This record gives sequence, C-alpha cells and structure tokens, in this order.
Amino acid sequence: MGRAGGERHVGATVSGRPLQLCKWRGIAVLVKPVKVLHIITRLIVGGAQENTMLTAGMLDRTHFDVDVLSGPQTGSEGSLIEEVRAWGIPLTIEPTLVRKINPFKDLPAIAALVRCIRRGGYTIVHTHSSKAGILGRWAARLAGVPIIVHTVHGWGFHDRQHPVVRRCFIWLERITASITDRLIAVSPRNIEKGLAVGIGRPEQYVTIRSGIELERFMQPGVSSRAVRGELGILDDVPVVGTVTRFSPQKAPLDCVRAMAIVVQEIPEARLVMVGDGPLREEVERLVRELGLGERVMLTGLRRDVPQLLTAFDVFILPSLWEGLPRVLPQAMAAGLPIVATDADGNAEAVAEGVNGYLVPRGDVAALAERVVRLLRDPALCSRMGQAGRERVMEFGVHKMVEDIAALYEALLEGHARR
Repeated sequence: MGRAGGERHVGATVSGRPLQLCKWRGIAVLVKPVKVLHIITRLIVGGAQENTMLTAGMLDRTHFDVDVLSGPQTGSEGSLIEEVRAWGIPLTIEPTLVRKINPFKDLPAIAALVRCIRRGGYTIVHTHSSKAGILGRWAARLAGVPIIVHTVHGWGFHDRQHPVVRRCFIWLERITASITDRLIAVSPRNIEKGLAVGIGRPEQYVTIRSGIELERFMQPGVSSRAVRGELGILDDVPVVGTVTRFSPQKAPLDCVRAMAIVVQEIPEARLVMVGDGPLREEVERLVRELGLGERVMLTGLRRDVPQLLTAFDVFILPSLWEGLPRVLPQAMAAGLPIVATDADGNAEAVAEGVNGYLVPRGDVAALAERVVRLLRDPALCSRMGQAGRERVMEFGVHKMVEDIAALYEALLEGHARR
C-alpha cells in the first residue's frame, strides 16, 4: 500500500469505519483503512500508556483503523481506561493479560490474543511495555500478522534486578526481537542498551520520541498565583515539584530525602509531589520520620498537571531507570529548570548545565545541592527554563504521530513488495 499513485479522500463508511477514495491510474476505488491493534499490559496513568492513547487517537482514521487491547489491572497509579474510551478508540480488556509473570495466565493470554487478532483481521500489531510486548508479538506471529512493531518505553531489565531475572528478560527480548519488524525506541540510549546485550539488529531500530501536547503545557491558562493559592502556598515560597509514579523505579523516597537536606539550607522551601502508587505509605512515613510535616505536600493523582506545573520553581526526578519520561519534556514546555538523575533517556531531555542538571542515580546529596543552587539563583532558573522551552519542540505529539504513520506506511510498502 502507500500514498503513491493518487489522492485519497473519505468516501463511505462500513460499520461506522471510513473508507478511502483513492485515485489509482485515473480509476477511483474505495480502499479500507489498514487495521492496527495496539497491545499494552495495563492502562495506568503513565508515559507509555499516554503515548499509546495519543497515537491510537490521533492517527488519521482514513488511513488507519486503530484498536487498543489492554489487561484489566490499573492500581493506585490511576486509570486511563475511560480517557481512552472518550477518545472514541475501540478498547478490548483481556482478563488474562496481567503484569506479573504467571504461567497459569500467560499461556491463556497468548491464546486469547491470537483469537482476538485473528478475529480483528489486523495488518499491523504494535505492542507496548515488556510483558505485553513479548506475549503480544508472539500472539501476532502465531496469528499470521504481516507486520509486527514494538515500542521500547524503557527495557524491562535493569542493573538492580537479580542477575537470573535480568538474564531471563534479556533472553526473552532477544528471541522476540527476531520476529519483530521494527523496534521503536523513545531514546537512542535505549537502542544502545538493547544492542549491547544482543537484542535485535541496528537496522531494526528507529527512534521516535514520546510526544506530548506541548500547547497544554506552554499555555496552561492559569497563573502561578492562582494555583499556589489553591494549594495554600504563598507567592514568595520556593517550590520544588515532581509529577511521578510512587514506585521503586521512580525513587520517590529520594525526593523526600533530598528535601530534608534542602530545608536545612532553605527552611522556607516546599516540596509538592503529584501522583500516587504502591510506595505512597512509605513516602508518608518517611516524611513523618524526617520531620518535614507541612514542608511536603502530596496531592495524589491529578489530571491538571499543566496547571500544577505553574506553581513550581524547580522540577525534580530521581528515577533509577527510565526510557524517556514524558514528564521531563512537559516540565521543559512549562519553562522549568530540571534536576534529574542520569538514568537512560533523561539525558535526552536534560542537557547538563543548559536546561538543568543530571546527577548520579541514588545520589541524594547531589540532588539536594543542585536544587539549592537553583532556588538561590532565580536568574539561573529563568535562563534554564527558557533553554528548555527552546529545545522541547522535538517532543511534540504531532511529530510523534506523523513519524509513526510514516513508519507504518514504509512497512506496508515493504510488505507489498515481498
């Protein structure tokens, strides 16, 4: 397939799905959009999930007929299930697709996915996250799908896992890469990491940034004063903020530990943590143990992140491993200087000394020192925030969707020539 040979227009519909009117060598024919299935383990509030939702919702429906399949689990991180449905994206919830490895559910999950894929007649299956990425790609292969794509939002293995577990994940990714047409990485560092352990070949990889809706963060439509008023924070109080999942990967406890050092230097400073997750109780307990009390505010889950970012002076993200967290470009679009760890794709967003600082993972003292440096120098904050805004355009959602559509078209043309 492809766009060569003539113009396409919306002509008619079948079961509510648009058909394309395509002029081919002077003859007008109706062509169905290509059927695409995105598979993801769970639709929690998170970067990979938002990436999947925006891709499925924004791809041109006259060219691509996109469905999403997810497992049923959400959790304390919140759910995007209703937002996906609000986009008008056909959504299937598969009960056997769960996050943890479970042979009693994983084998039935593959069988269920094969049935779903065959029933849907998909030409492209595009998977996300480690678990769905492995099960979904093998199901697509068994179902005879012509084109299989996987997005690496950060590998499922990392150096803090038990060596046996890590080797098992790497082995599974290696053999599954062999049946994958393209591996999309949100950061070149993810490509380097995959190739270093023998996952795939260089020509299989392509970098497509995880796009965000830049306008929402550049023009949030509210003032900092108004948002701070809602949060009960005075205008002149220095605010360090983060938007994160309270999970081991994101190291929220390091945020709190760093803040304990910051307030020794700047007693009036405040930390605002937006989000939730399995470590919420541990975070609350550490706040109490360190005597931070009213200096740390936990807002819980919020969907008005563009507005909340206006209340921050500095953005902090102490992750232990990452793909390329969407929250960093969001902070850049909001004009915030960033202090983050040097985990994987963080360095793709943060240029050291330009729009923020990168510190070693787990180095709480270094996190605190950079935050104090920024809070004591408003001019430096302003310069770094502006630098972030100037380099954030490559992370726009429209570019991401255009790049994915172009990849699909190239793969379709390649398949047609076989």
